[in-house]
Amino acid sequence: MGISKVIGIAGTALLVTSVGLWKIGLRIVAVPFLATSTIAYIIAVASHNSINIPWILGKNSKGRFPIWSSVLFGPFLILARVYATVKRHMRKKEAVYNMITEGVYLGGWPFMLKHLPPGDPSVIDCTCELPRSDFVPTNEYLCVPTWDTRAPTISQIEFAARWACEKRTKGKPVYVHCAFG
Repeated sequence: MGISKVIGIAGTALLVTSVGLWKIGLRIVAVPFLATSTIAYIIAVASHNSINIPWILGKNSKGRFPIWSSVLFGPFLILARVYATVKRHMRKKEAVYNMITEGVYLGGWPFMLKHLPPGDPSVIDCTCELPRSDFVPTNEYLCVPTWDTRAPTISQIEFAARWACEKRTKGKPVYVHCAFG
């Protein structure tokens, strides 16, 4: 199931909850549920295959989210990090990354230093909902913002491939990651 469907279902549950709270007179409690359901619907639309606008979350080229994004999309961004962390711990037997060819690795979001492959790799981050980990230096980082379960554009792939080749000619390993690998 794609991210747009999952977030749409969550938005509907939040909307139904807010309506129920409103009807029983808990209007002040209903407002945050209504606001969160509205944000969930915006994310569901933005992440849909036919629309696909990952830049709506505001992740910048350094892998950080501006304050406006953290305020507006905070519940979603926090939930995305928690979900990625929990899912990783549930898949302990599965490798965090795999070597594709000599010096090129593919895997999931490295939220801990031990999740990076050996050799102090340069990182290509293909997520729009997860931040750059603090231990990844910005000069060894390329952000290709992409929704989970979606693919980057052809031009993004070409740019990332050129960047990776540049790093490999300097002897640096390259780690490409999405949310879960």
